[in-house]
Amino acid sequence: MGGKRMDEARGDDGHADENATRDGANTADIPDPDAKTKPAPDPSLAPDPEPALTPTPPTPPASPSRPRKRRILRLLAALLALLLLPLLTAETALRINYTGDPAPGTRTRHRDALWLGHAWVDGRKTDGDVRALARRLRETGIRDLYVHSGPLEHDGTLPPSAYKKARWFTAAVHRELPGVRVQAWLGDVLATETPDGLRLERAATRTAILASTRAVLDAGFQGAHFDLEPLHSGDRNYLALLDDLRDLTHARGAVLSVAAHQIDPLPAFHSFWGTTTGHPKWWSQAFFGQVARRVDQIAVMSYDTMQPSQSLYGGYVAQQTSLALEVTPKGTDLLMGLPFYHENRFGHWAHAETVPAAVRGVRLGLSRTDAGRARFGVALYVDFAATEADWRAYRDGWAATPPAAS
Repeated sequence: MGGKRMDEARGDDGHADENATRDGANTADIPDPDAKTKPAPDPSLAPDPEPALTPTPPTPPASPSRPRKRRILRLLAALLALLLLPLLTAETALRINYTGDPAPGTRTRHRDALWLGHAWVDGRKTDGDVRALARRLRETGIRDLYVHSGPLEHDGTLPPSAYKKARWFTAAVHRELPGVRVQAWLGDVLATETPDGLRLERAATRTAILASTRAVLDAGFQGAHFDLEPLHSGDRNYLALLDDLRDLTHARGAVLSVAAHQIDPLPAFHSFWGTTTGHPKWWSQAFFGQVARRVDQIAVMSYDTMQPSQSLYGGYVAQQTSLALEVTPKGTDLLMGLPFYHENRFGHWAHAETVPAAVRGVRLGLSRTDAGRARFGVALYVDFAATEADWRAYRDGWAATPPAAS
């Protein structure tokens, strides 16, 4: 707001002093006959008063902190640009990755899987529930069921009470769905980012996990499916555990499968993310390949991707599919996860991570990388959160048999 200026005038009032003295005598009451009466001056003819001059304040010297602040702002802007440019470039690439048409025949190979909740083995489900599940799964590509039978204790042990109805459930599934395998889904939180959790660096813990695996196989399961999180890329103790588990399961004629973290979308991105957040999240592609070579099945948890739209999410799934195909041996089943749940939180937006977007992304990645691969499928997470729309999108987009060519 501008300041308000006030002008001050200084000047004559236009009248002589009637009490003035001449020669020191007071003649105020003696008229002077020779004196001529002076006319009173015209006020309009008086000169304009001169405005008082307001001194201009001196310009203060520039603050030494201002150039420093400007330099800091420029530096922050440059850093922001350096961070945003790769992100924008990567997101643009994902959007482009979602374009095009999947190759003909990129549909189910009848090696798909479904994660099931704990209610199936703790006594809450009945024969009627198994029959309903069988009706749901017939005419789909589901071959494996991962039924939650844990979690493991932090020392690697597993109480039998955690899977007390396992033998009933496996027998009921084999009766209603011949050819479908039931695997025990085992997992726990690892002490990689918090003080509490499972510690794979302890030999006693790994030995206990082997004993727990023997116990679930004795209970009728045809395989063991492990989901240990957060599992950092390059964990040699995990690889050593998988070597021992493979020897055990193969000796029993059982299947060894794992849930896998996503692969770096950018080179060494897990290192950058781990340094800045303390949670690496991704695996390197090389480590993914090391895990895949040690198991019969590897299921990528291709959800919770932080993508804000269906096109970006679908492009991300296409990229993950290609990256996983490049390093998974031909003899290992590679499964890509589909989000059969609906949550809104950091890392997962239900409007973006949809089954249709995931299925299209899977088909695009498969088309571009290894369209004819036989040991490939999708894994649905999870049964108790799925909607009819999820099942319909899976059937129509992936599990339905395409019409015969005319």
